[in-house]
Amino acid sequence: MTGALQKGKITAGVGGLYTVQLADGAVIECRARGAFRHTGMTPLVGDDVLVSLDPDEGEGTGGRRGGGVMIAEILPRKNELIRPAMANLDVMFVVTAAREPDPSLRFLDKLLSILEYQRIEPILVVTKADVDGDRAEKMKIKYEKSGFRVFVTDADTCCGDGAIGAFLGTFDETTTAAFCGASGVGKTTLMNRLFPALSLETGEISEKIARGKHTTRSVDLFSLAALGPFRGWLADTPGFSMLDLSRFDFFPPPQLPYTFRDFVPYLGQCRFTKCTHTKEDGCAVLLAVNEKKIPRSRHTSYLEMYEVLKNKHTWDT
Repeated sequence: MTGALQKGKITAGVGGLYTVQLADGAVIECRARGAFRHTGMTPLVGDDVLVSLDPDEGEGTGGRRGGGVMIAEILPRKNELIRPAMANLDVMFVVTAAREPDPSLRFLDKLLSILEYQRIEPILVVTKADVDGDRAEKMKIKYEKSGFRVFVTDADTCCGDGAIGAFLGTFDETTTAAFCGASGVGKTTLMNRLFPALSLETGEISEKIARGKHTTRSVDLFSLAALGPFRGWLADTPGFSMLDLSRFDFFPPPQLPYTFRDFVPYLGQCRFTKCTHTKEDGCAVLLAVNEKKIPRSRHTSYLEMYEVLKNKHTWDT
């Protein structure tokens, strides 16, 4: 049918060639219309797109893999990440260890702030409770107090995995989730327990999924239905732990307080309208910190991030 358009989702993209799963389940490979080059908009993994199936157009890749098959339109995005390059992420499982390696609360709070700004729901997973149960419990209490959902797991009993699985079971067909975490925190072990069809310990996807080796340069989307009794999508995002607030996912300093959900109830209650929540008299946020309603470590992270953003120049972006 000339001019036919079908809705699909980009599940992979390398070298300008995109893998798209259409609404009917068919998987095709195609390129994007040349017009995107003039708009400065690049298709990203996770994008919902309209694909042209016009056999008479010639910008595709040839045959079933192309001809007139190409991405004709990128539908509006919910969010967009620069590193890793992907769009429309709903949930991020942020995996950190109670010990070995010791958690970096500064990095953790930076990542949570970026996710909040992008309206991606952060879910904190504290692993290795068998190594340091006290610290795992303290982290759980601290971040639950700040308004986050927290799961605690251990290597011996898989404690917490069932609760994570139950949470995954609440997803619908449109939900896109990902896991991120620094090396050594147990992210791979956790994902293998939750999704046995992924052979992450070998660095490859299992034959059931048949999507090839993991790389540090690309993002892939997998259907959760193919990985277990779940719905939605799972993003494989190698390198996500390399986020740097001074270069990536920049937002202006006035927006920073709104990315700390434990600050939000107190915003607008300060004595000064333009309060930076750093040292001003009459600051409602500082009062909440002193009254232990907000963990002091969270405010310390805020201060460090504020200094980075305040000193950022436009040529740094």
